[in-house]
Amino acid sequence: MSDKELELAKIGKEGRVEKWRLVPSGIGNAANSLTTEFGSNTSEVFDEDGGRVNVIPITVNGVPYQYVPFGVDNMLPYKVKDTLLDNMVTAQCQAYNIMTCYGQGIRFVNREDFKDTDNREILDFCLRNSLHECFLEQCTDMKFYYFSVTCVILSRDGKKIVNVRNKDASFCRFEYAPSTKSGNIEHVFFGDFRIGHFDEQKIEVIPLLDFWDPLGDLEVRMGLRPDPETGLFRFPTGQRKFAILSRMPTPGLQYYPMPYYTSVFRDAWLDIYRLIGISKRFMIKNTSAPRIQIEVHEDYWDNVCDNEMISDPDKRKERKEKEKRDIIEFVCGVENAGKALVSGYYIDPNGKENRMVRVSTITDGSKKEGGNWSDDMQEAANALCFAFGVHPNLVGATPGKSQMNNSGSDKRELFTLKQAVEKAFHDVMAKPYHVILHYNGWSEKYTVDVPMIQLTTLDENKDSEVVSGQANKKGSEDGDD
Repeated sequence: MSDKELELAKIGKEGRVEKWRLVPSGIGNAANSLTTEFGSNTSEVFDEDGGRVNVIPITVNGVPYQYVPFGVDNMLPYKVKDTLLDNMVTAQCQAYNIMTCYGQGIRFVNREDFKDTDNREILDFCLRNSLHECFLEQCTDMKFYYFSVTCVILSRDGKKIVNVRNKDASFCRFEYAPSTKSGNIEHVFFGDFRIGHFDEQKIEVIPLLDFWDPLGDLEVRMGLRPDPETGLFRFPTGQRKFAILSRMPTPGLQYYPMPYYTSVFRDAWLDIYRLIGISKRFMIKNTSAPRIQIEVHEDYWDNVCDNEMISDPDKRKERKEKEKRDIIEFVCGVENAGKALVSGYYIDPNGKENRMVRVSTITDGSKKEGGNWSDDMQEAANALCFAFGVHPNLVGATPGKSQMNNSGSDKRELFTLKQAVEKAFHDVMAKPYHVILHYNGWSEKYTVDVPMIQLTTLDENKDSEVVSGQANKKGSEDGDD
């Protein structure tokens, strides 16, 4: 055991007997460390701006633009991410939400039977673009920020979309709409906007296709259909990279949607869970050390030095400190279990026994500390799971606890319900892929689907089966595209 972890603190003196207590090193600064450790409220993560829109000018390649920061200080997405990933329950809830949203991944399927297509051109497109990773990145952005930005890249001749890439939502910023000629958001700015990392020269400006009709906007820009405002065909643009915005609707007109789970930042439960964990840690750390009181006769230290014939003042001081460390090591060292401490004593004229060193325990070592808030911790964990739309039974909200053992049928139904509510996310995230299907001329025979995993019962002799999200929509795909 390191002598830096525990130290002897003098707590008083009774006659010629000094009283020492074994305490964690640095206990004198406990108040400051506690304040720092407990931190501030998570309600401060979101800045209330009273509905005002902040605008920041930016110049990229000599062209001036204006964009809307993500949060008052442009750091909101990073604060949200860090806060959620610092909490064991919210991090696992988000991971679970992302996995269930992914389902079986985005698939290009035949319109006739909704089976995976064997069209060689489509298969090559999926392979060249790592489509599953791209879709999983979309799911991550959607679950954290409720929007995703997908870039489509055209061939040199502009006849086909050959690449699709997801842009991390936390590094995307939207143009200030009133600053454009059309009054709409015309560009997405992609780059590192973190404080201390921002560099205008490294910001990428990507044209944003119309939110409601990205396919029509793309075809107008490429001269494939007339401009609805003028009725004339435009000269094809030389731009080959465009952004498509997919976002979940939320109340209010906001540049960046506010996910429903953000209520945990304004509510108290995220703070409650965090404070319970910190409190339990401090309790365990402060009570797991032996609560020992050591009484040492004031002559004991000099006797040790005299017995070893140490006369130099500095060496006597060093020897006394070493003796203190030896006492700590003896009391706390596991290897000293069962050993005895030998020290002298004398009988005073009144017949009272006076020991040179006395070690006494002041707490019950068999008492288990740290379990005071177990029920509160489970309650807080369940509240957080509720905020993220995850049933605690599916993720194990309180590790080590098994008080909510639902039946297999209940869990199967919970899992099915969870995947069913992801349908809205799937439809929104499929927007870029429908644009690809139509622009590349594949939409007549093929469509996209996100199959779900359907858990089965034991009598079916299989663990699970794949259920198409389009299973009940045959004959109505054109309206959904």
